[in-house]
Amino acid sequence: MFFVSLIPIRSGSPGEDSERSDAARNRERLLVAARELLDECGVGSLTMDKLAVRAGVGKGTVFRRFGSKAGLMMTLLSDAEADFQRKFMFGPPPLGPGAPPLERLVAFGSGRIGYILEFGDLARLAETSTRNKFEVPAVLLWHSHLEMLLRAAGMNADPYLMAGALSATLDTDRILHAVRAQGITPERLAESWRELVTRVVRQD
Repeated sequence: MFFVSLIPIRSGSPGEDSERSDAARNRERLLVAARELLDECGVGSLTMDKLAVRAGVGKGTVFRRFGSKAGLMMTLLSDAEADFQRKFMFGPPPLGPGAPPLERLVAFGSGRIGYILEFGDLARLAETSTRNKFEVPAVLLWHSHLEMLLRAAGMNADPYLMAGALSATLDTDRILHAVRAQGITPERLAESWRELVTRVVRQD
């Protein structure tokens, strides 16, 4: 279910419009600089000081905009997360609507593994910005989506808890450790997910 804000848009003065435009330009300049630094030195070496210098702004401006490094990581992740959500909610099958529930479950896991391998370092840092990563809106949406697909596939043995158990197998740290420390290929992870959800659905 989607909620649309009914707060009226307030027309501001020309000065206020200019101030908002400046803030938007500064935000975009900071994000561009952050992406450049990530490409050059990686997540671990990105600091707020480096970002301020690269963007040509004061360090205080960076902290006022993002609050912390974790907040910056969350902002950088937002576009990628929104794109993934659009794909599984509205995109073409099998990830999006139109495919059988089991095929969508398989595609969701495969897509999420690919997402983590591309954005996992950012996701891991962003998770530190919340006291409970399980209550993050995006995580709640993934859980609800998995639960919906399990129910659609005909599973009756507590789809809510099973969705949580399946989500745990797609944990960011778990996936990154499997690939980087254990040498498990993404293809093997995706196949393991396919086998898992198939057994869950068909052996209910």
